[in-house]
Amino acid sequence: MSKKSSSLSSLALQKFKRNFWGVLSLVYIIICGIIAVFAYAFAPDDSQNANQMHLSIHSKPPGFTTQILTLASKDKPKQSYINKLFFGTKTRSTELPISSYRIHDNQLYVTPYSEIEGSQLEKKFSRAIFNNQDWSQITNQYISAKKFHLGTDKYGRDLLSRILVGARISFFIGFIAVFISLVIGVFTGALAGYYGGKVDAFIMWVINISWSIPTLLLVIAITLALGKGFWQVFIAVGLTMWVEVARVVRGQVLGVKKMQYVTAARALGFTDFRIIFKHILPNILAPVIVISAANFAGAILIESGLSFLGIGAQPPTPSWGAMIKDHYSYIILGKPYLAIIPGIAIMSLVMAFMLIGNALRDALDVKS
Repeated sequence: MSKKSSSLSSLALQKFKRNFWGVLSLVYIIICGIIAVFAYAFAPDDSQNANQMHLSIHSKPPGFTTQILTLASKDKPKQSYINKLFFGTKTRSTELPISSYRIHDNQLYVTPYSEIEGSQLEKKFSRAIFNNQDWSQITNQYISAKKFHLGTDKYGRDLLSRILVGARISFFIGFIAVFISLVIGVFTGALAGYYGGKVDAFIMWVINISWSIPTLLLVIAITLALGKGFWQVFIAVGLTMWVEVARVVRGQVLGVKKMQYVTAARALGFTDFRIIFKHILPNILAPVIVISAANFAGAILIESGLSFLGIGAQPPTPSWGAMIKDHYSYIILGKPYLAIIPGIAIMSLVMAFMLIGNALRDALDVKS
């Protein structure tokens, strides 16, 4: 007869599995993570940053379909499959939305797409542009119907592709910012709680000063000091979130350092470094894990706010916050989905992290 495991980790896992919203949030976060890593494999527009523009079909509704004429460039940049998978295709081809086409006198005549019928003049192309292939091959290879499942943005870019690629910014900033905050917060909080005295007073003085500055203003100041860019935003957000971790770790260490096993470790002559990182920290991981999940959500919101203000990830890098900034005026122009769709993406990912944080708090609560 098998004996049921009664370890604290097994009990916590069992309680977490019984939390429907926690498990659902975990599944959603895993799916978002897969999409973020392999965004270009899922995006209809796999060009770098999903930045293929079609100004003639800007701000089109979800489900919009049109024919696209692709004019390939003779200079094809060399790119490996792995590079394409993770960084997008370096394309120099030109895509032209068209309403119709016809072949006459060994020439291809196309009518560029326009909302006003009859306002566009036909353009003609010779077979030489298409490497003198047969017309049947040309029409099959270079002209195709393209459907924009979530419509197009104000520059005529595929909104679905921008949303998928933009998930990288929001998802990865959580990992990097939380990692930075954990490294700084756990280290400073453990030192303050373990040694106390002047060390504790100095660290708490730094924490209180950092805590008194509004988070968004502090992030803006650090971003301006480091410069605008992808990694600068990640570092700036991480440097503003460590104070919460440090305060939690300090409070936990203050309570744990008086336990008997810590006293026994000191009596055995173990170094302070070993006592802190081998004996104390493993026993206070539960609240640190919970606050890390909350910091994930906070980092996503802060990055979205920075992108909305124009000091986050810079164009043409897609960012959900920047998409809202570009299209918030469309809410009153009859096309609210351009701002609502990235807003829903932000809200759903933040909610998932908050729900999983609540689930972890309940599962790791030894009193329940």
